[in-house]
Amino acid sequence: MLRQNMSDDFLHNWSQQYLAEQPLRTKSLVMTLFGDVIRPHGGALWLGSLIRLLAPFGVNDRLVRTSVYRLAEEGWLSAQREGRRSMYTLRPQASRRFQKAHQRIYSPSYLAWDGQWTQVFFLSSSISTKQRADLRKALLWEGFGALSPFAFIHPNPDLLNLNELIERNHCANAVYVSQLTSANMTHSKNLAELVDECWELDEVSERYKRFITHFKPVLNYLEQNKAAGLDSEQAFVLRTLLIHEYRRAQLHDPQLPLELLPNNWEGKQAYELCQQVYRHLALPSQAHILETLRSEDANAPDVEDYFYKRFGGMERDLVTA
Repeated sequence: MLRQNMSDDFLHNWSQQYLAEQPLRTKSLVMTLFGDVIRPHGGALWLGSLIRLLAPFGVNDRLVRTSVYRLAEEGWLSAQREGRRSMYTLRPQASRRFQKAHQRIYSPSYLAWDGQWTQVFFLSSSISTKQRADLRKALLWEGFGALSPFAFIHPNPDLLNLNELIERNHCANAVYVSQLTSANMTHSKNLAELVDECWELDEVSERYKRFITHFKPVLNYLEQNKAAGLDSEQAFVLRTLLIHEYRRAQLHDPQLPLELLPNNWEGKQAYELCQQVYRHLALPSQAHILETLRSEDANAPDVEDYFYKRFGGMERDLVTA
């Protein structure tokens, strides 16, 4: 049961209703926790601390143990035993993937567009079936749209990430990368019209709408009750639910330039809402996180400085202002 002040009845009831209506997959919740909370504290924690952090979400220790075991089997975590205790640490490759996700979640992603498109394509005879499947999966995760099974396009990709994923999938000798612009021809569609055909933005929009519907009342309450103070555990629970739902919506977003998106794009609204709510919750939640981590390890590190650069920057003493 969550500890709470009388003034936090609304937030307590809201979180309980959310958990009842939005069942959480434990493994996915652990991933959210490692990205948002554990990575800024060194990327490692004892299993006992993880169990305590997840208890307010109705997750029992058996589910926690099963989830971290599976994540270790899948290459996300490393386990280190000390007597009867186990410590879990992000593996280096997993940490790099978390870093990329960190950029997408906590940084404004709608950058200026120069009107060019990047195309990645290959011949069917030049690449194996497994390479093609792996490359397709990686390109779609990076937000590329599929023109065909052998050609993918994006108006504003991260070229460093693109280069890395081509290298990682051992496709450098099989794929072609080119820059495209619309031709000024009367009998041709503009490339911008590809958006509706290559990306399922309606589904992404619905995810953002659900996020906004769920968390707008939380922001309204926090704005109206700034002086009331927040219980640290309650703030931690709300912060985790906030990032968990935003992450699930945002990682499906191809991050197209605003010029190619519908007016009043819900993704921009969702980012701004998440930014505002997070700034209210970040500082008070840290007290609960440190208390929990140091219950198992007195030397658990404080949060790293980059934590305060999230969402455009948060001053330590103004996070809840």
